[in-house]
Amino acid sequence: MKLTILGCHSATPHENKNPTAQLLDIKGHRFLIDCGEGTQVQLRKAKVSFVHIKHIFISHLHGDHFYGLPGLVSSFRLLGREAPLHIYGPKGIKEALTLLLKLANSWTNYPLHFHELESDVSECVFEDDSVTVHTIPLKHRVYTNGFLFAEKQGLRRINTTATTEIGVDKSQFRLLQLGQDVVVDGKMVQNRELTFSPHPAKKYAYCSDTAYHPEIVSIIKGADWLYHEATFLQQHEQLAQQTQHSTAKEAATIARNAQVGRLILGHYSSRYKDLSLFAAEAAEIFPHVILASDGAVIS
Repeated sequence: MKLTILGCHSATPHENKNPTAQLLDIKGHRFLIDCGEGTQVQLRKAKVSFVHIKHIFISHLHGDHFYGLPGLVSSFRLLGREAPLHIYGPKGIKEALTLLLKLANSWTNYPLHFHELESDVSECVFEDDSVTVHTIPLKHRVYTNGFLFAEKQGLRRINTTATTEIGVDKSQFRLLQLGQDVVVDGKMVQNRELTFSPHPAKKYAYCSDTAYHPEIVSIIKGADWLYHEATFLQQHEQLAQQTQHSTAKEAATIARNAQVGRLILGHYSSRYKDLSLFAAEAAEIFPHVILASDGAVIS
């Protein structure tokens, strides 16, 4: 699991401060999460091939989270894309994007699939053999979802020492990986004697933008990583309440209560020049804190 922070600042872009966008590599998938202005430039800087992006998840329809989407969709067309593109986002995202394509007479020459969301409870929006994606209903000024990306349980791991000692034929390894017992020299051997448990399945929870919302704790419980917006420091708690954003302290409280592995803070207000203050505030409650920064790679 690898996370590339393409942009992690709030509201208006600056010379070296990009609005929200992330790229998550997990189980062979490359998921784009939010798409603020300049996202495709950031993808270029990160040397990411556009062809591998097949699913885009948009949290809400504020500009700093999706105004880069029309440009990216258009670039896919100019580059001769043929593979389908799936876009998951709030109801209205199809109307917004297709209107721009219509006015510009720039319809895509590849299949464009919209998955519009409007439920106020967590739901599964993507699933295949290796990964599931569930929504995380958030509390913001407009309808907003975070997303929980979770690996499915993998195969059991072969204990090569044990299988070599008793002479297990490699043709039976697949049965062992699937958890089955095998017959060796006419004798049934139990699976647990020849395998190890699968690697723990990893989970990444993305929560931006949102006011302090304890209801999400049960959904993201035990996630390996939690990205939680921290637009303000606690000294500006009143501003956070007015704008339906969170403070670093509140993000840390969510992380602690959800017992996550690491807390990644981002979506900083431009009023703050010293971002280390966010880590210091959060660490008083939850010690395992990472400050997001544009271009950072976490793995």
